[in-house]
Amino acid sequence: MDFYEKIRTLPTQPGVYLYKNAEGEVIYVGKARNLRSRVRSYLLAASQANAKTGTLMREAVDVDYILVANEMEALALENNLIKQRKPRFNILLRDDKTYPYVKLTLGDRHPKVFVTRRLRKDGSAYYGPYFPGNLAYRVVEVIHRSFLIPSCKVDLSRYHPRACLQYYIHRCLGPCVKELTTPETYALAVKDAQLFLEGRHAELERSLHERMAEAAAAEQFELAARYRDLISTVHQMEEKQRIATAESDDADVFGYHYEAGCLAVNLFHIRSGKIVDRREFFWEELPEFLSPSVVEKDLEEVDDPIMPEVIEGDVLAGAAEEAIDAGGDTQSQSFEPGQFFSALLKQLYIDQQYVPRTILVPVDFEDRETLSGLLATRTGHRVELAAPQRGDKRSLIDLAGQNAKQSYTQRFRVLEPSRKAIQEALADALMLPELPKRIECFDISHIQGAETVASMVVWEDGAMKKSAYRKFKVNTVTGVDDFASMREVVFRRYKRVKDENGTMPSLILIDGGLGQLHSAFQALEELGFTSQPLASIAKREEVIYVYGNEDEPVVLDRRSPVLHMVQVIRDESHRFAIGYHRKRREMRDRDSELLQISGVGTGTRQRLLTHFGSLREVQKATVESLASVVPRKTAEAIWGHFHPAAVDATSLTQIDL
Repeated sequence: MDFYEKIRTLPTQPGVYLYKNAEGEVIYVGKARNLRSRVRSYLLAASQANAKTGTLMREAVDVDYILVANEMEALALENNLIKQRKPRFNILLRDDKTYPYVKLTLGDRHPKVFVTRRLRKDGSAYYGPYFPGNLAYRVVEVIHRSFLIPSCKVDLSRYHPRACLQYYIHRCLGPCVKELTTPETYALAVKDAQLFLEGRHAELERSLHERMAEAAAAEQFELAARYRDLISTVHQMEEKQRIATAESDDADVFGYHYEAGCLAVNLFHIRSGKIVDRREFFWEELPEFLSPSVVEKDLEEVDDPIMPEVIEGDVLAGAAEEAIDAGGDTQSQSFEPGQFFSALLKQLYIDQQYVPRTILVPVDFEDRETLSGLLATRTGHRVELAAPQRGDKRSLIDLAGQNAKQSYTQRFRVLEPSRKAIQEALADALMLPELPKRIECFDISHIQGAETVASMVVWEDGAMKKSAYRKFKVNTVTGVDDFASMREVVFRRYKRVKDENGTMPSLILIDGGLGQLHSAFQALEELGFTSQPLASIAKREEVIYVYGNEDEPVVLDRRSPVLHMVQVIRDESHRFAIGYHRKRREMRDRDSELLQISGVGTGTRQRLLTHFGSLREVQKATVESLASVVPRKTAEAIWGHFHPAAVDATSLTQIDL
């Protein structure tokens, strides 16, 4: 069926439409109360004067649709399809920051507690999100210290020969070693952690009081003292919660700044009446937005609007020029904040576990009430989605807008961020428990497995610390085996740190992919450093893998200063490794060539290399040049070694004579 004929036959019910190109790829997803009217609106000259719509319609060769019962369902389906298909003409949520959750792995034999940024249907319990981000780490630390639930990366599906340091300093029950704890004791600790995370503090406190009394009656005074300390911790947390809930509701506030085709959005998270965190979003080369919502509304009021004529490419160009001439300022015409925030809020909130009761946006948009109703249905509480024009709420939006303008300046006008800002961003992106003060990066270098070496470079307090660089000659690996080489080098480095009671770095960075990352962890696990932050950066993809969250690689914006810093550290380790490898190869070449010649020893070799500068220059030298450094007989032997063909020709001539 012809493309335009297919549009004529579209139903007039609510649904989602999908434009496809000649390759069958979905290039745009939209929703409508009236599918036929909405899709027809794209063919009008007024709509196609917009750059995005004009380009879309020139590429589209087919349209698909899915019918739904109402506009609310259309909103949800549109959001899911955009996230699945990632159509290039849709606004896509692109930022390198998501807020953390606390994950309790209830599906494991011995559950552990982690900080994560992705929700998965894997049988685990998730709590959060936490604002600010470091609050999640503090909660995990309380659980780790008080309930002795581990957060290490040791495989607890099997038993190990010995426990790590955390057990001996009384911060873990030791489920990794058989008979250090019982299943009943561990299950009780997990239940306590669940009650704590769920906020059921009163129930947890009663249970702890009972156990403290039982331990005291049995004269287990150390155990009773631990329960007493737990009760005190829970009581303090309960008091903080009462204070917070007595203040005011939670809210999210948006502000934006658009200029020169680029957009910066700031999101303020207000929790219990206080601004607890700020989130930034950036879009480069944002497609122009000339809202077709007016056209759509006019068409939907008519039962059967007349099908517009097909618009050719040159007519489109003329219509676009007329629109620009009429408007004067193309920038003010091109960006429609209402359409933008409609798309952004769907992607941000529809699938979220937690949505605040109030969401404040700087502009109104058409489906605001529908989205508010959908969020209320999904969360089970009323969600106020408002665009205030005056008063205290508008002041908050203006404040977010001012911050968005500052974010725009720092991002797109290339102002160098402060060292602390980069450290905070790196800690947030890689889920580090604290700001990174020292990063140690490793790389392996060899040619076909020959002369395998490794480098370790150090970044400390914002700069490379060359005095702390280390070189390693790989001793136990033969042939091409980067994984085994990385395991050996990391083990050697941190065994020395352990033997000398040194301090571990804030982050260990590996130049390589998942194989090198897992090899490095095997070495750390053998040494007992199971909680050490560890990550790797892949060269081609420029994505960062954090150990323990390999399924969720960190993809940073190509202009991100955090990615730039990690690349600088990685490139420095690569440069240092290659330099050491070349030096080893030169030493090998020197030994294998000159020392094989009769009459050449270590001293003679050194004199030759010092005089001529390299082995290649020695090879080029004449007998007379060599004789100026070594005895003539030795010089002739050296020249003959490097010119066997000439020697053979001379011998044959002498025989003929």
